[in-house]
Amino acid sequence: MADILQFFLIKVAPFLVLITTIVVVHELGHFIVGRLCGAAVDRFSIGFGPTLWSWKDKANVEWRIAALPLGGYVKFGGDTNVASVPDQSDLEVMRSAIVAAEGPGAEKKYLAFKPLWQRAAIILAGPAANFVLAIVLFSVILMWFGAPVTTTRVDGVVPGGAAAAAGFRPGDVVKAADGRKMESFEDLQFYVQYRAGTPIDFTVERSGSEVHLLSTPAATHVKSPFGGEETIGRVGLEARGTGRKRFSPLEAVVGGVERTVDVAATTLFFLGQIATGHIAFDQLHGIVGIAHLSGAVTQQAVNDAHQAGVNPVLAAASVMLQLAPLMSVSVGILNLLPIPVLDGGHLMFYAYELVARRPPRAAVQAVAYRAGLALLVGLMVLANWNDLARQHLFHFLGSLFS
Repeated sequence: MADILQFFLIKVAPFLVLITTIVVVHELGHFIVGRLCGAAVDRFSIGFGPTLWSWKDKANVEWRIAALPLGGYVKFGGDTNVASVPDQSDLEVMRSAIVAAEGPGAEKKYLAFKPLWQRAAIILAGPAANFVLAIVLFSVILMWFGAPVTTTRVDGVVPGGAAAAAGFRPGDVVKAADGRKMESFEDLQFYVQYRAGTPIDFTVERSGSEVHLLSTPAATHVKSPFGGEETIGRVGLEARGTGRKRFSPLEAVVGGVERTVDVAATTLFFLGQIATGHIAFDQLHGIVGIAHLSGAVTQQAVNDAHQAGVNPVLAAASVMLQLAPLMSVSVGILNLLPIPVLDGGHLMFYAYELVARRPPRAAVQAVAYRAGLALLVGLMVLANWNDLARQHLFHFLGSLFS
């Protein structure tokens, strides 16, 4: 029993707290801007499934805590489901039904009949909330933990590596990669790791002069925090750290914005590389991989805490704090993809409405939402299949029946 409890507290609970917090913040973005625009809201749910506790506020919004802590949702008035997918019936039919039931003008409080700019703002508010959360968390991390102080001065070049082939020398200072300013060795590693096989133009300061070196990161197989192995890019440069720096509040906010932008840009690049076939689909991670990652880093933090004689709960909370902004940016980016059912799909339809001066026909939207849902489910299955394969589950099952 004690082992089961420990497994839940270390492997399961951190993931549930992480994903629920990030998704609830996303939904709060929709909710807050929706209420500012006067949109009717039926329900805000933390979790899914059977209701454990619920109450209604003065605006008649039902707030509820549900049994399955895997995120949450906001249900606007007039929505037929928790994905805010509009009813398949014609909007005029919906308008007539609302007017007949509640009187003339009542339809103006429903999301489907809000001005286009308000609907777009409400949809954008979800991903925006994820980016704001990431900025806040990165800022807290920089103020609380600080950051490693490193330079982009090259202290060593791995013989036979991509950097050596490109002509890097000890003493070089990397100023930029593909025109993007590099301020620390961590920035450089983060930029390179998802660009295996992609040539990078490095701007290097050497003996007071600026030179450009073209280097292609080599694909390197390393142990993945998601389980199994993954392929990352490495050029073969080495640098030494010089300590840690604590940030003032203003510096931390600026750093938080910069880190959020960097993570977003890298996530988009990674997705683009997968879509174009430059990175294999088996590098895609799903809920299983994220759960494994959160459990692994929590377990490591607890083990380190016991050895150092510090509070393991605080140690676990600190690693979750550092993982949360990365996850929040990913959720924001993924929701902006132009796939019906996701926020980006709604925005795609709104863009059509802006140009055509009318929304797409209900039948067209219905087909698009079904296709988008099928695509999304397919990607989720593929990502989680990859994660399960990394855990060698299929080899284990095969051994049982062999």
